[in-house]
Amino acid sequence: MSGEETSADRNVEIWKIKKLIKSLELARGNGTSMISLIIPPKDQISRVSKMLADEFGTASNIKSRVNRLSVLGAITSVQHRLKLYTKAVSVPPNGLVIYCGTIVTDEGKEKKVNIDFEPFKPINTSLYLCDNKFHTEALTALLADDNKFGFIVMDGNGALFGTLQGNTREVLHKFTVDLPKKHGRGGQSALRFARLRMEKRHNYVRKVAEVATQLFITNDKPNIAGLILAGSADFKTELSQSDMFDPRLQAKVIKLVDVSYGGENGFNQAIELAAESLQNVKFIQEKKLIGRYFDEISQDTGKYCFGVEDTLRGLELGAVETLICWENLDIQRYVLKNHTTGTETVLHLTPEQEKDKSHFTDKDSGVELELVECQPLLEWLANNYKNFGATLEIITDKSQEGSQFVRGFGGIGGLLRYKVDFQNLQLDEELDNGDDFDLDDY
Repeated sequence: MSGEETSADRNVEIWKIKKLIKSLELARGNGTSMISLIIPPKDQISRVSKMLADEFGTASNIKSRVNRLSVLGAITSVQHRLKLYTKAVSVPPNGLVIYCGTIVTDEGKEKKVNIDFEPFKPINTSLYLCDNKFHTEALTALLADDNKFGFIVMDGNGALFGTLQGNTREVLHKFTVDLPKKHGRGGQSALRFARLRMEKRHNYVRKVAEVATQLFITNDKPNIAGLILAGSADFKTELSQSDMFDPRLQAKVIKLVDVSYGGENGFNQAIELAAESLQNVKFIQEKKLIGRYFDEISQDTGKYCFGVEDTLRGLELGAVETLICWENLDIQRYVLKNHTTGTETVLHLTPEQEKDKSHFTDKDSGVELELVECQPLLEWLANNYKNFGATLEIITDKSQEGSQFVRGFGGIGGLLRYKVDFQNLQLDEELDNGDDFDLDDY
């Protein structure tokens, strides 16, 4: 993963998986007709197809007719899903996850569920279970913190560059250096030695800065979420303050830590000492983002929007650069159709507004509108934000700033590329439509 944009995309994928896990965990079926199938990368589709054919044979012997038919139906559904992937001999690069079965809804009705997707990162689990519930334990592993952090460990003997992702540590590069020690030589040479020593230190810091840029910057963007500088002498401080150190990396420095060793031991020690800071990174990124949003408001730049209508209008204009949404945004998106006129209306309603049934009839004609589509707004945004050229940041209300954003601005807003006058835009639209301007509608 490289750059900030892709880390935002990754967070959206994580949110989608969380939502999916929640709905799968709540689902219950009659009998054991709910199939959970996870195929790891590099596995063969043919092997899985053969296994399903064997399972079909075994399930044909189930005594209970209802149970037998529902299990056979679920296996057939999985086989149909697999056929979509049989053009490729092997499984998609990140593996394949399939959930099929008949669930019982809250109203007591039976409903078929067919879900298949390639996860956003490799899933190294092989699973086939037929049960009265879906098994999501393996999906939870996908939610582990996926941020990649860079480490630079410097001491008088050399430098080590490494990364930490989840609990996987990797040494990218290391080199040794021979620096003159700080000892007095008699007479006039003392100054010359001091000068040589400073020159060698300077060259060492320059080399570390250059290697850091090569390793931690890809396509002009940092490929790490944060950077830890560690060392036993004051080299790390020197590097962090040096003009030679790339400003894009300087901005990513989370912490400077003192370690008593260099090399691999220093790397391990630095990981331990920086653990707490690393856990707070997502939290810090969130605070920074909302802080930037509040700055735009306090400076009255006009390069911000809040509330559902203005934010969606900004998206349609292509003006929204960063879309900010609360992870529990409770607004439904309705697409309604008037069969008399053939026109479609899109409404965004809170649970309170949903109780008012007048939203579902045409104001002028009194005709009842047909429901074409209904889904949570955040889900719709998560699937469509790229079409508007925006980045989506899904935030929590755990920080003070996050909580203020949710309470004060309704949990949805955006940072804009340029200034937009929403009030005039709204008035123009009202006049174009020939509608009476009614504040209560907004």
